[in-house]
Amino acid sequence: MLPSDLDLLCTLGPPAPLPDGTAVVVAVTRPDLAADAYRGELWLVPLGDDDPGSARRLTHGHRDGAPEVSPDGRLVAFTRAPLTGEPAQVHVMPLGGGEPVRLTAAPLGTNGPRWSPDGSRLAYVARVPQEGRYVPGGDPAAEAPRRITTFAYRTDGVGYVHDRPQHVHVLEVPADPGAGGDPPVPVALTSGPAEVTGPRWTVDGTALVAVSTRHVLREHDVRRDAVLVPAGPDAAGPQAVVLLTDADAGSPLRVEAVLPASDGVWLLAADLGSDGTDTVGSLTGLFRVPTAGSGAATRPTGAPRRLTDADHVGLGDVLVPAMDDVLVTVEDHGAVRLVRVDREGTATELVGAPHVVLGAGAAVTRTGPVRAVATAATPTSAGVLLLVDGSGSTGTVSTVADWSEPLRATGRTVVPTALTASAPDGYRVHGWLALPDPRRHGSGPHPTLLMIHGGPFAQYTHGLFDEVQVLTGAGYAVVLGNPRGSSGAGRAHGRAIRRAMGTVDAEDVLALLDAALAGHGDVLDAGRVGVLGGSYGGYLTAWLTTRTDRFAAAVVERAFLDPVSFTGSSDIGWWFGLEYVGDHGVDPRGVAAQSPMAHVDRVSTPTLVVHSEQDWRCPLEQGQRWFVELRRRGVPTELLLFPGEGHELSRTGRPAHRRARFEHLLEWWERHLPTGTR
Repeated sequence: MLPSDLDLLCTLGPPAPLPDGTAVVVAVTRPDLAADAYRGELWLVPLGDDDPGSARRLTHGHRDGAPEVSPDGRLVAFTRAPLTGEPAQVHVMPLGGGEPVRLTAAPLGTNGPRWSPDGSRLAYVARVPQEGRYVPGGDPAAEAPRRITTFAYRTDGVGYVHDRPQHVHVLEVPADPGAGGDPPVPVALTSGPAEVTGPRWTVDGTALVAVSTRHVLREHDVRRDAVLVPAGPDAAGPQAVVLLTDADAGSPLRVEAVLPASDGVWLLAADLGSDGTDTVGSLTGLFRVPTAGSGAATRPTGAPRRLTDADHVGLGDVLVPAMDDVLVTVEDHGAVRLVRVDREGTATELVGAPHVVLGAGAAVTRTGPVRAVATAATPTSAGVLLLVDGSGSTGTVSTVADWSEPLRATGRTVVPTALTASAPDGYRVHGWLALPDPRRHGSGPHPTLLMIHGGPFAQYTHGLFDEVQVLTGAGYAVVLGNPRGSSGAGRAHGRAIRRAMGTVDAEDVLALLDAALAGHGDVLDAGRVGVLGGSYGGYLTAWLTTRTDRFAAAVVERAFLDPVSFTGSSDIGWWFGLEYVGDHGVDPRGVAAQSPMAHVDRVSTPTLVVHSEQDWRCPLEQGQRWFVELRRRGVPTELLLFPGEGHELSRTGRPAHRRARFEHLLEWWERHLPTGTR
């Protein structure tokens, strides 16, 4: 893959099935290098046996996404953001064809439209700015000073959030949206400083369940509650929410998503312990809260019951209904499996490895059975639409549409092979080795790059990965994997580096590299190796250069490098560093023992430091100081800064910046590890 092939990298949002299961609407997004923007279009894909996979494009907007089909199958609601840079607004259009109609004019945009059960209303989330702030066409520099009284007041990629909390709104959808007339007037159902997000309608349409940070100690922990918001047709303003979980009463849960059901409410949540900050290796699980009553009268009748294993099963962010059951995703050693779970916790796998499920949906077909669909990545595709056989249980999984065929047709993609290694203590580590195409780059031996993921509680997956494809496309072999500290292998695996960063995780990634070099000595050059990583991967990259000079060069990107300054400067710094490495005010030696900055004097490896100017997750000062400390010690070092970008540059940054980043990386590696084939 070349940096210019970014145009061909299509990714998919969650699928929105038609109510009868005959078709699905999906949002397809890709970088557009010419426009230096992202294109998002809605596609309709039939699922019938007589016409499977004949996808047709529904919309031609600049960036359309988040589709949801009305209960009668007549309309699709979605969000649209114009090329002019204005925020996304809710639109609707007939599935049979016609022009989209805009329904909202929220000053800071909207997300997540949800149809009421009778199809008469839409719920959505929008940020509500304080008076005088974020005025369209206004001068931000002329606004009044911000008075900060909380730890959490800004978020990477968004900016300041304490003065524009997210809240739930509803609006009446016109019977004929295309007939003209005055736009509907939305009603804000929640208000105040505590955000309310992720609304889902109750069966009778008189209430919504949602997630909120409404508890008293919300600034001192990272818990979130499940709440019920009355939403009857007569609701004319903010409503008093009903607690389904209660952090003030001792609930330890960080609720991620909520879904109503008969005599209960499903939750995706993590148990963060009594103080609400025990985040390291905490697995998101499926819970069910027993309830009595219905709609706005729903009340919890007991404590949440966990239905998935707290030590071994970590769930993703999918939570969708499938009759009386739910569909969830499970992270599992590089795969993300789709699983159906019933109210007793019995799980049935629908889609397994090597798929990486991105989103899912289910519908009842005309003949009765549940039909499950999923969007996923695979080793050969960044975006496929999958259909599980009509029974909705274990059976055939078929691909009905694949948007990566143009990328594969370039002949510039490769499929990594599995790699297993033993760390010095005998622990088994799993990963992959990706080799350059021998038709283009010969049989080697190739210079080899050790690539380390961020998180740390995240995982590299089987899915087609542009970072790997660009590096192998330039002639480099790439070793990557999931060391201790990663997700996808249970709580103990993720928790192994708590207050021990840079120990077993460093041993694990080096074990993977050594196993690859030892097992493939004919195609890998053990004397020419480099290391790179971003975020936590940037941390571990920097850490390795304080411990060894075996690498010809390094790339330290958007890294966590000094736990002391990180606390307070990062949008998550007040708890992240304290949980992972400890409190420098209590145990300064223990923190310094895990801090790359405390050992920067040991580094001799040429290093490219890459950072974004608006990164608030790993703030710019982390990269600036690493660059200065290396350079003043005479280490060959460069600093590559991207204006206007945040922490997610490599995934969602401006397409031109993503291409430029790849080009700079390749130029750096060509200088320090020339392949001889470029």
